[in-house]
Amino acid sequence: MPQLCSIEQAVERVMQDIQGPIRLGLPLGLGKPNRWVNALYARIKQLPQRRLTIYTALCLGRPRASHDLQRRFLEPLVERIYGDYPELDFLADLHADRLPANVHIEQFYLQPGSLLNSPPAQQDYISCNYSHVARDLNDKGVNLIAQLVACDPQRPEHFSLSCNPDITLDLLPLLARRRAAGETIVCLAQVHEALPYMAGAAQVARDSFDLQLQEVERGPLFSTPNMPVSVQDHCIGLHASSQVRDGGTLQIGIGAMGDAVSAALLARQADNSGYRALLAELPGAAVARGAELHPFAAGLYGCSEMFVNGLLALAEAGIVRRRVYPDRRVQQLAVAGALDGEGRPRSVQLLLDAGVPSRLDAQTLAWLQAVGLLDPALQVHGDYLRLPDGRQLPSELSHRQTQDALHDYLRPAADGAVLHGGFFLGPADFYRRLGALAPERRAQFAMCGIHFINELYGDEPLKRLQRRDARFINSVFCMTLLGAGVADQLEDGRVLSGVGGQYNFVAQAHALEGARSILMLRSWREAAGRVSSNIVWRYGHVTIPRHLRDMVVTEYGIADLRGKTDAEVIEALLAISDSRFQPRLIAQAQQAGKLPGDFRLDQRFADNYPQRLQKLQARHSALFGEYPLGCDFTGEERDLLRALDWLKARARPGAVVALSKAVLAAPPAAAFMPQLARMGLARPQGLREALYRRLLLAGLQATSRES
Repeated sequence: MPQLCSIEQAVERVMQDIQGPIRLGLPLGLGKPNRWVNALYARIKQLPQRRLTIYTALCLGRPRASHDLQRRFLEPLVERIYGDYPELDFLADLHADRLPANVHIEQFYLQPGSLLNSPPAQQDYISCNYSHVARDLNDKGVNLIAQLVACDPQRPEHFSLSCNPDITLDLLPLLARRRAAGETIVCLAQVHEALPYMAGAAQVARDSFDLQLQEVERGPLFSTPNMPVSVQDHCIGLHASSQVRDGGTLQIGIGAMGDAVSAALLARQADNSGYRALLAELPGAAVARGAELHPFAAGLYGCSEMFVNGLLALAEAGIVRRRVYPDRRVQQLAVAGALDGEGRPRSVQLLLDAGVPSRLDAQTLAWLQAVGLLDPALQVHGDYLRLPDGRQLPSELSHRQTQDALHDYLRPAADGAVLHGGFFLGPADFYRRLGALAPERRAQFAMCGIHFINELYGDEPLKRLQRRDARFINSVFCMTLLGAGVADQLEDGRVLSGVGGQYNFVAQAHALEGARSILMLRSWREAAGRVSSNIVWRYGHVTIPRHLRDMVVTEYGIADLRGKTDAEVIEALLAISDSRFQPRLIAQAQQAGKLPGDFRLDQRFADNYPQRLQKLQARHSALFGEYPLGCDFTGEERDLLRALDWLKARARPGAVVALSKAVLAAPPAAAFMPQLARMGLARPQGLREALYRRLLLAGLQATSRES
C-alpha cells in the first residue's frame, strides 16, 4: 500500500529519493494534482542546482481577458464556474516567459491557441502521436509520476485512474521494468472526491503507487463549458451525421463542430422527419454518397480517445448502446447476432450456429461461465449436464430438451462496454451525470490505455470485430485543394495544439474494412477583419498528408476524396468551398496544370454563400439550437457572448464607419438593462464606460434573437 504523507512530506520524499534531475510525468488535462505540483515547483525554484522537467499535455487554465470589455464579461463567469480551482503556477510562469532556468515544460499537446506567443512552450513542444507518448516519455527517463485518482470504500485495495488512464496505463509496465533493473522511480496519487470511479482497466492496485497524499482534493474539477454552435457548425455536423452507419463505431472530438455532430445524431433519432427535411435542403446533400438517414435500430459503439459530453448525451438518448466485449469469441457471437442488445444469448441454437461447440464439455462450460453467458451453478458430469435443481440432461447442445432447459440459465455476457475512452474532459454537468450513474451502468463506459483505442495492433482481430463501420470524425482548420489537412500548427511553425491522435484515427480508417475518416472544417473564417477561405491551394505545414485523404465536410457538403485523381479531388473540394473564393482557387489550380483550362464548376455549387444557410436556419430553427448539449451561461451571458463576437468582428479599421453608424443607432439602454448590469455598465462612469455601453447596446441590438 502507498505511504500516506502530506503535500510537503511528499515533496521532501521525492527530493531525497531522486538525487539527480527530476523528470515528472503528469496526465493530460484533468488528472493533474495541481496543489502538489505547485509545492514541488516552488521548492525547485529555490534550488537552482536541481533540475526539473515536466512532461505533460493540455495544461488547463482559466480563460483570460485581452481587453476591458472581455474582462467585465469573464471575471464573474470564471469565479462562478471555477471558484477556487488551483491553477498551475508553472503555467502562469510559462505564459509570462519567466520559468526559472532549471525548469523545462515539455508538452505534446497545448491548450488550443493559448501558447502561440510563448517561446519556451513553442521550443519545448514534442510532436508525436498520442499512442507513442508513453514510449517516448519512458525513453526520456521519466522517474516521477503524479496523478489524481478516484477511490471507492467498497474497493479498499484499488484506485481508479478515472479521467486519465490514457498514458498512465501504458506507462506503468514500462516503469516497472526500469524499476526492476534498479532505477529509482516514484509514483504519487492524490484522491479527488469528485472524480467518478471508473472500473475495468482504469482500476489499478493501490500499491501501483508509492505515495498517497493524505489531503483529499476537494476543489472543483476543471470544466470546459459548452460553447455556442453556429449555423456554420450545425450544417457541418448535419452533413457528417449522415455518414454515420447504424450498428457502427463512432469517434468524435471536443469543440463546437463535435457538439454539432452529436446534436445532429440526436435529431436523427428523435426528430427523423425534421432531420430528413433539413438534410434535403442543405447545399451539397443531393450529391453526397452513402448517406444513411434513418434512426438507430442497432445503436453505435463509441471508441474515442476523448470521452466527450456529446458521447454521453448520445448514450443517454440510447444511440451509443452497441456493446462490445473483451473476449474475442464472445465478440464473434455478438457480430453473428447470437446475443441481444444486453449481451444475453438469444437462444442456445443461435450460439451453436455462431460456432459454440455442440458438446458442452468441462472446458467449454468453464469458458461460457467465465464470460458470463451461462449460470455458474451448472455442472458437467461425463455426457450429462446437471442443473441447479438436480435434473440431468444430455450435454449435447443440439438436443431439444437441453436447449429448452438451458433457456432459463442463459445470462448476459460480462464486461460489455458501449464506449472505450482514454480520457475525459467536459462541462461540470458532464462530471455530475457520469458520477450519478449506477456503478454497473458507469462500467459500460470503459476507460483504458490510449494504445488500445488509437492503434489496431495489440489484439488486432478483436479490435477489427469491435470497430465495424467506423467513422472517425475530427476537425481541421485548413485543407489544401489537393487534399492535405492542417489541424495543429500554423504556417510559420507555431503550434496551436498538437497532432494528438488525429493521425492514428485517419490511419485506422484506411486500415479497417468499412471505415471512413471524416475531417470537418469551416469553409471560411473571419480574422482581424479579413474574410478568407480555409480551403487553400497550398499551406506551409500539414497534419494529415494528402495520400491519406478520405472524406472532407464543410457547411456546404461532403467531398469524398478516397481513390480520386488530383483533378477530381480539386473539383470535389471546390464544390464544398465558399463561392466567394472559388474563382481564385480554380485559377490557382489551372495555373499549376491541375485543372484543364476550360474547367467550369457545376452550377449547383455556385451558390455556396452564408446567406443561404441563414435562410435554412430560419425555416428549421428547432434544429439549430445555440447550445444543443446544454449551457453554463445565463440568458444575459448568452446575449453578451453574441454581442461581443459581433463587436470583435468589426473592431478593425475597415469597419469603423459601419460600427460608428451602429453605435449612433444604438437602442435605449432600457431595452437591455439586465445585460448592461451584468457588465457593470448600468450606470456608466466617465467617457470610457459610456462608450463601452454604446458599443454593447449596438452589438446587443444587432445580435438580438428578436431582431
